[in-house]
Amino acid sequence: MTETAVAPGKVTKEENKTSKRVLDPLERLSEILFGVIMVLTFTVSLRVARADRAEVREMLIGALGCNLAWGLIDAIMYLMSCVSVRGHNFAILRKLHRSPPPEEGNQMIADELPPVVVAALPPGALDGMRQNLSKLTEIPPRPKLTKDDWRGALGVFLLVFLSTFPIVIPFVLTHDVKVASRVSDAIGLTMLFAAGHAYGRYAGHSPWGWGLSMVAIGGIMIGLCVALGG
Repeated sequence: MTETAVAPGKVTKEENKTSKRVLDPLERLSEILFGVIMVLTFTVSLRVARADRAEVREMLIGALGCNLAWGLIDAIMYLMSCVSVRGHNFAILRKLHRSPPPEEGNQMIADELPPVVVAALPPGALDGMRQNLSKLTEIPPRPKLTKDDWRGALGVFLLVFLSTFPIVIPFVLTHDVKVASRVSDAIGLTMLFAAGHAYGRYAGHSPWGWGLSMVAIGGIMIGLCVALGG
């Protein structure tokens, strides 16, 4: 289970809160990457079309509007995910309260943990978890959103929406569409590389290899979006 209480007893509001940051590193990087790729599909299409200033203005409005909409959608999906995970955890607790056979209860807990964690647990650890979880009382009838959930949704929205600005700012600062496009592309590729570099470092792989791979993958995705009229 992704959420567990630290001690037997009553399931309180504090125990319902996640112990990690509102958004973990992978969530933050994923939202930034999504926003960057979305806005680059607009700027690349603009360069291909050799647009004038009127079309640049339409592109800016379209890029901001698109990331605004997708930021809201991602925020809603984040809240739905929070409710779903919490509801699933409560359902597991209710099953444990029905006093299933010890082997079955232990397996239910093991299924919710990463295999590497289960393999590292000492003998009797699952029994101890099952007994402690079975002692929890007053499980909420349904999951509720917490203040941290709303903060996380706001973070998701801001990451997607604000990632638009570094890439479109060159089109605001200069009337030369060709120069603005080149600067915008450089900023976008730098952001893709930085996100990939962070991914690699987080995963324990080559940061430079992941950074370059992310640039290549982002380029392919952007090309596909443009080719398909996205």
